[in-house]
Amino acid sequence: MDIERFEIPGLAQYAYIISSEGKAAIIDPIRDTDPYIRYLEHKDLKLVAILETHIHADFAAGSKALAEATGAELALSAYDEGEHYGYAIPHRSLRNGESVVVGKVRLEALHTPGHTPEHLSFVLFDNKRSNTEPVALFSGDFLFVGSVGRPDLLGEEAKLGLAHELYQSLHRRLDGVPDSVQVYPGHGAGSLCGAGMSERAESTLGYERRMNPLFELDEQAFVAEILRSVPPMPSYYPRMKELNAHGAVAVEPLPGAKSLSPRQVEELQKEEDVVVLDLRRPEAFGGAHIPGAISIGAGQNLSLWAGWLLDAESRIVLVNDHGNDEESDRALVRVGLDNIVGYLAGGMAAWIDAGLNFERTTQLSTEEVQRGEEDVFVLDVRSDAEWATGHIAGATHVMLGDLPGRLEEIPEQQSVLTVCGSGYRSSIAASLLARTTGREVMSMAGGMSAWNKRGRPLGV
Repeated sequence: MDIERFEIPGLAQYAYIISSEGKAAIIDPIRDTDPYIRYLEHKDLKLVAILETHIHADFAAGSKALAEATGAELALSAYDEGEHYGYAIPHRSLRNGESVVVGKVRLEALHTPGHTPEHLSFVLFDNKRSNTEPVALFSGDFLFVGSVGRPDLLGEEAKLGLAHELYQSLHRRLDGVPDSVQVYPGHGAGSLCGAGMSERAESTLGYERRMNPLFELDEQAFVAEILRSVPPMPSYYPRMKELNAHGAVAVEPLPGAKSLSPRQVEELQKEEDVVVLDLRRPEAFGGAHIPGAISIGAGQNLSLWAGWLLDAESRIVLVNDHGNDEESDRALVRVGLDNIVGYLAGGMAAWIDAGLNFERTTQLSTEEVQRGEEDVFVLDVRSDAEWATGHIAGATHVMLGDLPGRLEEIPEQQSVLTVCGSGYRSSIAASLLARTTGREVMSMAGGMSAWNKRGRPLGV
């Protein structure tokens, strides 16, 4: 028996392929399925089962596409019946105690509601060792290393009941699972599907029972702590739930490979549903960018912020300095942003060489900010937790994900300076403000990290 973990940085998402006797099952595959296909081919494995722990909110699942490509059985929770989100794709329904057999391995469904009502965990038995003693628990978004899943995905009315269900799953539904089992969660540190996750990718159930502080709380204290500590809810989560309930379509080949001339991009920009997404670093974006472009730099945070801030119905034109960017295309389709028209051939240099208009975003150093004029409106777009560690005196706090809905709080008569931890999110915020309000906005280079390293004063 082998267990292979696949990790998606940024989303901090884990999928697993379990194999035995030349057969394999996959748990919680993500949308771009070619890495799984390559692994199966390399190991000469036949995929016989595709399982999901629940209807995911933070990424587009690849289960439907993988089932269609391989003919493997799609086995999903039976506990979606009557719930707000239910599976609308052909599948085998799994109830508590029912199993999927893969070679000499048995994956037994364990209903563990709390993160979502339909949530399943999978208890793995290696029949070569024992038919009765499990060796692993694939806990999905129910149990993380050092934490548990958030219970608020279905809104205010459902979250209290789900928080109580989460407690019961920890203390009653896991009762029959021994301490010795290895815990393989659906996410690691950095995911917004829970708070306070450890950097470690796996654990044992015994270690979690002893060291995870949430196990020590009584039910009322547990519920209060879980509801108090939930991270911000990205606005695209309900859209992903709906997409995954119906099954995301395959995305091979990936969209976005079409080369567009500067004149083609200029014409596309005249259409209301077209967004120019600039993938370059904040410094490059600040130096020169296409008017109205949104700055979200390529890398591990692209999926999160693009999913959170872009309209899924928009057509997207990508700008970078090195042609087609497959990794950025992947990052976008992982959050259901499929309508990528293409990329600007030659990047900003080609745009400028074509004599087309461009804009700049002024980036100020920490020294320039410290001695700046008092009439500047300082907008801090970090998280609540970051804000609480210290901020520039007189700054106003609006977390970046909330900014599109709180534009009326930004004074029209003042210059605006956006601030974050490193300059990445403040560049996004500045570009959003410039695009939606038409005003000139500045960004602080290096963010609060640079501010603190220079020993600049903090407000309270």
